[in-house]
Amino acid sequence: MLRRTLLAGLAISTALVAGAVRAQDGIDIVYIPKNTGNPYFDSLVAGFTDACAELGCTFSQAAPATAEATSQIPFVTAQIQRQVDVIAISPNSPDALNQVLDRARERGILVLAVNGDLVGNESHRDAAILPVDFTVTGPGQVELLGSMIGYEGQIAILSATTDAPDQNTWIAAMVDALANDPKYANMELVTTVYGDDDPQKSTTEAEALLQAYPDLRGIISPTTVGVAAAAQVIQSAGAADRIALTGLGTPNQMRPFIKDGTVQAFQLWSPYNQGWLAAHLAVAARNGELELAPGTTFEVPNLGAVSIGENNVINTQAELTTFDASNIDDFDF
Repeated sequence: MLRRTLLAGLAISTALVAGAVRAQDGIDIVYIPKNTGNPYFDSLVAGFTDACAELGCTFSQAAPATAEATSQIPFVTAQIQRQVDVIAISPNSPDALNQVLDRARERGILVLAVNGDLVGNESHRDAAILPVDFTVTGPGQVELLGSMIGYEGQIAILSATTDAPDQNTWIAAMVDALANDPKYANMELVTTVYGDDDPQKSTTEAEALLQAYPDLRGIISPTTVGVAAAAQVIQSAGAADRIALTGLGTPNQMRPFIKDGTVQAFQLWSPYNQGWLAAHLAVAARNGELELAPGTTFEVPNLGAVSIGENNVINTQAELTTFDASNIDDFDF
């Protein structure tokens, strides 16, 4: 049974689709997250695990300790040597993995980008399972923060690593929205800093923001590690009355900060559903029952009809889910 991690906005069915595809010949799927110790990926792994229990595939995960651009390369190499059927990866770089992923595909391994894509290098993977249309993520974050600060004042961004392809896509869209939408004319982006998806470095960077910019009105942190670290810093400094924080976080991480008023609202999607969808896609493709091509539509139990878009991108849900005091207790992941 699916856990209570399915977010609003999905076309959800309460029963499995009749005749659901099952894995043939023991399909072996491995998932390589960005790094260990990030609770965000626990829910995504749970989606893979539950789906493989339903489908009869074998699932495992392996991850580097840090989210550096090249840290996943030896893990991909190890899976090539294992001769797995499917490598699903949340890439730490848009281009550092190109050669090793090409080697995997040459060996007949299906390569799926999950939760982030190889931006500008999509030809080095077979398909990408993204949370939402990433073009709406950055502007959505700017709008949410703007609504909290009256669309006026200095703001900063606390991101993951400098190479993180998904965060960089969102940040570019934030910068564009701030520069070109008259609604945000009185909001000034003073800096973008990087916490490397490390709790301590993210904390240090957040503390530095508060010290360097005494007039700072808001922070956007589009990474679960960073937004939780920034919330802790703002809470400890007693600065919630003057500095608004939003970003992308999990409900379980951010619940205490919503409850005590440190954070008004933040956004995310269902990581669980990405793992669930990726496993179903992988098994159907490996079985030869699904063509990975734009325009293809297939049924996924509990998610309904899912379509493959341009560059073989599949969006798991239509829109970001916003969490605040009114709904935070409705979710557990």
